[in-house]
Amino acid sequence: MTLAELSIPNDWDEITPAWMTAALSRSHPDAVVGDVEVVLRDDGTNRRARLGLEYFAGTGPATVFAKAVDPAHAELVALTSGLFHEPRLFTSGVVLPLDHPTVYTAIIDEEASNFVMIMEDVVARGADPRDSTRPLTIDQAASGVRGLARLHGEFWGAKTTANPALNWVEPFVAFAGLEYAPLEIAHQRLGDSVPAEIPAMTGKELFVDIWARYIGTLTETPQTLLHGDPHIGNTYVLPDDTVGFLDWQMARRGNFALDLGYFLQGALTTADRRASERELVEEYRSALTLPDDDKPSADEVWLRYRSSVAHGLAIWMATLSGGDAWQSAEICLALAQRYAEAFVDLETRAALDSIAS
Repeated sequence: MTLAELSIPNDWDEITPAWMTAALSRSHPDAVVGDVEVVLRDDGTNRRARLGLEYFAGTGPATVFAKAVDPAHAELVALTSGLFHEPRLFTSGVVLPLDHPTVYTAIIDEEASNFVMIMEDVVARGADPRDSTRPLTIDQAASGVRGLARLHGEFWGAKTTANPALNWVEPFVAFAGLEYAPLEIAHQRLGDSVPAEIPAMTGKELFVDIWARYIGTLTETPQTLLHGDPHIGNTYVLPDDTVGFLDWQMARRGNFALDLGYFLQGALTTADRRASERELVEEYRSALTLPDDDKPSADEVWLRYRSSVAHGLAIWMATLSGGDAWQSAEICLALAQRYAEAFVDLETRAALDSIAS
């Protein structure tokens, strides 16, 4: 079997040694897989699994991570995330200048609205995947903002918009549906744990007047390649405290601050954010490798950072309103609380008024 002959399996148990041998052939041409075992599976909006491998000949990874579309959720993924953005990014040939899982192969079946990716299991090199219940330290967050700055600087302006390898990258625009979230569920779960301004918001106010208005500003400035979804649940920490980024399905182009704010405001405890965010935002700006004429000023970066809380707050209030359908209540609650506090601390309404018409 060759790489060109690979089809997308309907179930992880259908992956044969010959299939996996072909999938690994570009990075491990001498490897011949002798056995494939499903070690762990986590099927939700997407189908995910950790696969254990044994080799008949040659060498390769002992485990890999597999990801494919759940057909029942393909339409939803296409609406909110972009169905093929992640596999297209990793077959585009561009090099991302921050830590991320190596992708061994990605297969797209547009007609069937499906894809499969076989990628590195980062846990095998000591990575510690994080979520909101295990926030980053300030030093780890600094590693993350430097990585995002390298990504953004590498693809600033025409390096994304005029790059033929990235001509499929869509602008970040507001997607429909958030305004229908039953916010009363989120308000009930939050209780009095957030400033009173937050539960006083209606769905229209939060999702249209604040979130959609903010999203509309993302293409009014020089754009860059965005991870698009760099909340702490899509990060991992390596043994040397380098922070890497998983799950590139929301890759888009737009203003840098969406990534910067969404990452930083949710990755730290509120106390650590308050104590360190000025320095961390400047750390990001200092790490942007741009000509002086292209680099945004310190005031511009800070203003855009303040306005970006609109995104994190809206996304996690909507997610918290969905019960346990998307994330556990504990994870959702921690993130909603952090973005709620940041929204008030950073006077996001005023910042948004300054950048949006």
